[in-house]
Amino acid sequence: MAQDVFTARERWALAGHFSNTDGSVFAITTPRQVDRGALMSRYSRTAKGMRRVFLDEFLSDETRGERFYERVLAEYGDDSVAELGEAQIAVEGLSNIAVKTIQDRRIGLSYLEKSSRYVTWNKRDGDGKYMFYREPAIMASRHADAYEESCNTSFDAYSAAVDPMIRYVRERYPIGMYAFRDSRSGQEKPYDRLRLESDASAARGIYNGSTKAKALDILRGLLPAATMTNVGITGNGRAFEYLLSILGSSGLAEERDIGAAIRRELDGVIGAFVKRSDGKHGQELRRYLERARRAAKGGTAEARMKPVARPTGWLTALTEYDTEERAINKIVASVIYEHAAGTGHTYGGALRHARRMPMAQKERIIGRMARLRSNRRHRPPRAFEAAQYTFDLCNNFGMFRDMHRHRMLTMHRQLLTASHGYSVPEEMDAIGMGSAYREALDGSRDAFERIAKRHPGQAQYVVSFAYNYPYMIRMNLREACHMIELRTIPQGHADYRRVAQQMYAQIRRVHPRLCRIIRFADLKEYDLERFESEKRTSEKRRAAGGGSGSSGRRPSPKTNK
Repeated sequence: MAQDVFTARERWALAGHFSNTDGSVFAITTPRQVDRGALMSRYSRTAKGMRRVFLDEFLSDETRGERFYERVLAEYGDDSVAELGEAQIAVEGLSNIAVKTIQDRRIGLSYLEKSSRYVTWNKRDGDGKYMFYREPAIMASRHADAYEESCNTSFDAYSAAVDPMIRYVRERYPIGMYAFRDSRSGQEKPYDRLRLESDASAARGIYNGSTKAKALDILRGLLPAATMTNVGITGNGRAFEYLLSILGSSGLAEERDIGAAIRRELDGVIGAFVKRSDGKHGQELRRYLERARRAAKGGTAEARMKPVARPTGWLTALTEYDTEERAINKIVASVIYEHAAGTGHTYGGALRHARRMPMAQKERIIGRMARLRSNRRHRPPRAFEAAQYTFDLCNNFGMFRDMHRHRMLTMHRQLLTASHGYSVPEEMDAIGMGSAYREALDGSRDAFERIAKRHPGQAQYVVSFAYNYPYMIRMNLREACHMIELRTIPQGHADYRRVAQQMYAQIRRVHPRLCRIIRFADLKEYDLERFESEKRTSEKRRAAGGGSGSSGRRPSPKTNK
């Protein structure tokens, strides 16, 4: 189709709505989100170019976009067009229970959450109170005082330990242990041998940031799940609409309130895309979600599972997987099918052929794919999604928050409880605060057990991050490769590095040949997990002229323990 040609007057009219008027590739810059989405959808049903559609149908009709979505979404229920509207929403002062419910949504939404590694979480509000969520049902019950006392005790212990823990970490890992790049000589040198004051200042900043992060990593187990956080959400209208239904059907007042607040804010930016969430279809969906939860609960009771000993301590158990031969056959079949154009083979035919191939030949195919990966960002081909793994996990809730960020997998999780035990970091005893740590965690358990008798969902808020939390993950080999390689990088938290390393070991045990695709799992241990990452960032900044810091190749600590 010939490209549209516009008059000078038309080009002037288009200037504020498209990035160019003469190219075949252009950005849609018209300011109203609803018009951008409506244009995209209208575009699929006309032979006209998009800019011509805008001139003919949208330029002089300011309500065209809203009317379009009224008809397509409300009348026809064409859900896919709701993905054409996007928004960014910030939610501040929500609990670590509510933020996990929001982040359970895997598709169409992206999140950035306040870090427990870089931010000290012992701030108080204007009334001098620690910033944790006071759950209304609990605060209206006879357990209000126990709830407040437990959370305050946890925050008191956290606050009291921050400075001693930072001092301890710096004494245990003195700055002289680590090498920094001297900008004059280009050589790695200890801190006290750096020749420029700017180098020494940058090195001190890197070291201070890394040691503080290490200290806060150790202390986060004290925080109760009621601790308030912030989260930014970017997503499309369809995903937001489903999120609103999930929150609106929640049994927790906080989540229902957050859902209502998000809905109000979306009205001002992509209201047309989420309008159905409060309408007939939205109400039906909320009732369905509530009934589905009750049905699942009834099914659990009907199954009559006998109670067993609850797992305490850490658990990383590979519980479901194919035989390696079966997994290899599926992967090889996927590889050869994709490039079998003209052969007449279906996937079934490719699978039958793969089963007949000598194993040595199939191993060569897997090996070639593995050798092509020169860094962890080179994702394995999609064929490796054919192998599946299911893991039973039980590790502290603080660590779960990190693992929960992975989207391309299936995760099932239970209510947070204080039933699965906790561990005390050795560093707490080293600074003489192990007893305070245990007192806070035991108080968390006592308050939980009292509240849970009447309010099991609400009782989650009082449980500290250090308590172990059971969940399961089902994922394919391609995602396992991504998760394991990402979560074993040196700057990762020691807790989830340990679990990712255990996952790798168990996959390698059952699938030693397939495991070759996971080339960049780091099985070592590190002192200051953030040290090298902070140095790399500083060097890049220096090289780009963006501030002080060393420059050159990737530096490394003089010693790794």
